Amino acid sequence: MRRWLLPEYIEDILPAEAQRIEGLRRRILDLFRVHGYELVMPPLLEYLESLLTGTGHDLDLKTFKLVDQLSGRMLGVRADITPQVARIDAHLLNRAGIARLCYAGSVLQALPSGMMRTREPLQIGAELYGHAGVESDVEIQALMLSALRVAGVEELYVDLGHVGVFRSLMTRFQVTPELELELFQVLQSKDVPTLRELVADLDDELRDALLLLPELYGGLQVLDMARKSLPDFSEIALALDQMDTIARDLQGVAEVHCFDLAELRGYQYHSGIVFAAYARGRPNAIALGGRYDEVGKAFGRARPATGFTTDLRELAALVAPPPPVAAILAPYRPDDAALRAKIEGLRGKGQIVIIDLPGHEDTRQELNCARRLVSRGGTWQIVDDN
Repeated sequence: MRRWLLPEYIEDILPAEAQRIEGLRRRILDLFRVHGYELVMPPLLEYLESLLTGTGHDLDLKTFKLVDQLSGRMLGVRADITPQVARIDAHLLNRAGIARLCYAGSVLQALPSGMMRTREPLQIGAELYGHAGVESDVEIQALMLSALRVAGVEELYVDLGHVGVFRSLMTRFQVTPELELELFQVLQSKDVPTLRELVADLDDELRDALLLLPELYGGLQVLDMARKSLPDFSEIALALDQMDTIARDLQGVAEVHCFDLAELRGYQYHSGIVFAAYARGRPNAIALGGRYDEVGKAFGRARPATGFTTDLRELAALVAPPPPVAAILAPYRPDDAALRAKIEGLRGKGQIVIIDLPGHEDTRQELNCARRLVSRGGTWQIVDDN
């Protein structure tokens, strides 16, 4: 085996793609900043119990684990930055009011999230803490859509779900944790035949409601159908009202393509609205998010929270690369003060100027320089390299 081969689903990012990704990162973080979101930079490693607190079983399976040689305790390499930001809000900032935070960084996952996906996503996202109302859900989703458009993705739409509907049924009918997990799994996979088997012996009202959930998928009429057909529980009514409000408040920003009351992504982690952004013609979501009020509680300080995240690597693959910027080739003359001043002036304006180091005349084409600096009439001027 060649020693330089990388592990499966791990890859290098080469110059052209790296430049595109970095450009996206800067533009999106600048967008977050003007919306009042402050940048935080959590560490790559944490003690395992802190990293997994309140995140459920799924993140545990994705987390690389190792023993700290200094303390002997188990460490985890972060598989998701969001729980770390929740910890920062709960224990380091300690703000009484609203906190708007954002982040960008690599995560490492023991298993890829899908075929042909990397195990080292470059996450960028924003989180809003301290506000429990639907207004903050609208704000975070509108920010997500703005970030995707800043990246160059157009024709966006949103899918909405709400884990509160399923959770209300499980709580009201006192379903055992074991059966709740089985029901969650079959609803996530839309396995209706297995769902029928699982609910056969349940209370009639619960059975009918669970069998209906996979059918509650589609446009705004889904909410009306749910109101008429699901049990008249206050938690379910609130969930439906919240979805309706978000869809209406996002009008003019993006279309809410469908409502899915069987969407339970991150069920052990999220506590309310869950959402996904799609670009037309693309089968997979390009950004995901939701409300996760319970995570702050797990850190000892309950704080309502909502946020979203996207992968910069996948985002870069969706947009056309910017036109290449032709660099300027400058001769190697370290004693020429006028040349040095000219180069510094051009670089200060954002121009790429590359010094032509001696002995590499035969490989100049690799520098991608379409222009050069030449001395004419006692001044240094830029000319096309024909």
